[in-house]
Amino acid sequence: MAVLWKTGGATVSEVREALDEELAYTSVLSALQTLEDKGYVRHEAEGRAYRYFATVEAEVAGGSALKRIRDAIFQGSAERMVAQLLSDRDLSREDLQRLRALLATRLKEARE
Repeated sequence: MAVLWKTGGATVSEVREALDEELAYTSVLSALQTLEDKGYVRHEAEGRAYRYFATVEAEVAGGSALKRIRDAIFQGSAERMVAQLLSDRDLSREDLQRLRALLATRLKEARE
């Protein structure tokens, strides 16, 4: 999905080339077909190949994925999930300040 969001659309071969790891053509094709079956991508014929396009925005897909991760890994606890994120020592001071600002905004919204 990240490749499709970044490029606006790509063939299976283009997706394979953009990935950091070596995956078989059929593996990438299968993943794109599964995403299409679920309604996350669509394709258009382009010569002998298909060009795939994301049908959902990254933020929508990210929210859905985070809910599944929260439920599957953190037993539904947003607090445990955020605590795990904050324990990452690679977060910069600027990252932490941005996260603090986001939390402050969300707290203000919850009060209203």
